Amino acid sequence: MALLERVTTLVRANLNDLLDRAEDPEKLLKQVILDMENQLLQVKTQVAVAIADQHVLDRKRAEQEERHAEWMRRAELAVDKGQDDLARAALERAMGCREVAESYGRQVTDQGGQVEHLKGALRQLDAKLAEARARSELLIAQHRRARALRRTTAAPGRSGDAAFRRAQDKVLHADAARRAGADIADDDDVEHRLAVLARQDRVERLLVDLKARRGTT
Repeated sequence: MALLERVTTLVRANLNDLLDRAEDPEKLLKQVILDMENQLLQVKTQVAVAIADQHVLDRKRAEQEERHAEWMRRAELAVDKGQDDLARAALERAMGCREVAESYGRQVTDQGGQVEHLKGALRQLDAKLAEARARSELLIAQHRRARALRRTTAAPGRSGDAAFRRAQDKVLHADAARRAGADIADDDDVEHRLAVLARQDRVERLLVDLKARRGTT
């Protein structure tokens, strides 16, 4: 049965293996539990139906046994009355009822095996479901702790490193700007001093020229 195949798959399911392949472990665990609960409900229904069918088959077997007994009594009456033809007909009917009763008996036996098989699957699934519920709670708690740990170690570390790098960049930029300003100031001072010297030099030359023209030393 397809139902029993699905039950067997769930009973044999290894939650750890499933979690290793899951993108969302909590979602997967909840879905596995839900699937097992649905399968458990279906198996319970199947067990109830199988037991009911077994009772129906057994009741029909009993009815055929009663009819067999009734036709045998009629055959005996016909024999007592010397009605061999009627006795033969009654015995024919009795044999048919016995054959049908035996067929129902075989079906009852087969159905009993099916019922026991379903009951075994139900017990397995019920036990596996209880185990899966307990394990899922533990695994979910472990997953949440691991996720919280990753958030408190990895994420803050990354944001802290980024903040440190930004602060460092600002300091380096400010220092570079200061140095550039100092260099510019130094350049301006040199240019100013050179300009003063050039002006003084021109003044001295003009003075020399003026003295020469005036014939003074």
